[in-house]
Amino acid sequence: MFEWERLMRGWIGDGLLPGAAVDIRHEKFHYRTSFGNSRADTIYDLASLTKVTATLPGLLILAQREALKFSDRVSRYIPEFRYDAAVTILHLLTHTSGLPADLPYAPRNASRDVLALILDQQPLSEPGTRMVYSDLGMILLGEIVQRVSGQRLDRFLTEQVFQPLGMKETMFRPPPALRDRIAPTEYVDGEPVQGEVHDEKSVQMGGICGSAGLFSTAADMSTYAEAWLHPEEQTVLPADLMKQSVRHLGHGRALGWEVYGLSPPVGCGTRWSPGTFGHTGFTGTSIWIDPVKRVSAVVFSNAVHFGRDNRIRKLRPGMHDAIFASLFD
Repeated sequence: MFEWERLMRGWIGDGLLPGAAVDIRHEKFHYRTSFGNSRADTIYDLASLTKVTATLPGLLILAQREALKFSDRVSRYIPEFRYDAAVTILHLLTHTSGLPADLPYAPRNASRDVLALILDQQPLSEPGTRMVYSDLGMILLGEIVQRVSGQRLDRFLTEQVFQPLGMKETMFRPPPALRDRIAPTEYVDGEPVQGEVHDEKSVQMGGICGSAGLFSTAADMSTYAEAWLHPEEQTVLPADLMKQSVRHLGHGRALGWEVYGLSPPVGCGTRWSPGTFGHTGFTGTSIWIDPVKRVSAVVFSNAVHFGRDNRIRKLRPGMHDAIFASLFD
């Protein structure tokens, strides 16, 4: 048994996580397993992984078609965007637009126009001067994908990204027939949220937005990671833009991705190579890709099932250090 497996079994036995699914690839090595109340085919609410597994590839495809440029101003595609005329798509992708991180909290059953509220926000800083991780910017990017493509975000991504890559169980708004396979997230009013997105803003936008709302399996996300690990070996996404998307641009960010620039991101531990890129999701999901060692790790849990004060952020680094050690020590 690998050390990371012992760690995971211990955490689940101690009641720190309800379950998990792990999918690791390194060249010819491919290991997939599950723990606790999860199965290999459990479907997870990806939360913020939506940003880099849905919104980002949608933008890359549109950029390849020359339907947009990352240097374009947001107001070109969203004329009602009056926040700052200088804000570009690139600013939103790198979380340097000056937009706030989030909207004031509202319960999931609240009725509010999320997009209108975002467009009414006041700037925190001049664009390009400060990095503030912002759900709001990614929601705007999802809106841009819809307006430029002329399709609803989920339909465009299913047709252009998920189906061509073979990600058959990656979707927004999963049908009720799949509910029993979906990992339950947080308890609300005494009942776990299951089969519906956890993020309140996404709920209020109908379950489809550029920041959260995507559901998938660890196997599908491993397929997606493989495309990013070997961009020249796939034809769905533009390989040249994929390579540009993972270059460190400052503040530990690339285009959408968190990236190991001067110091490793917190989520992937301390041992992964400079240039490693990835992302985490609030529900307990993560994906990390090391282009130097040619390894990817998808670690999915529904940690938020135990509440928002769960320990997943503290547990992740040790897990990924142990995965790295199992492969290379």
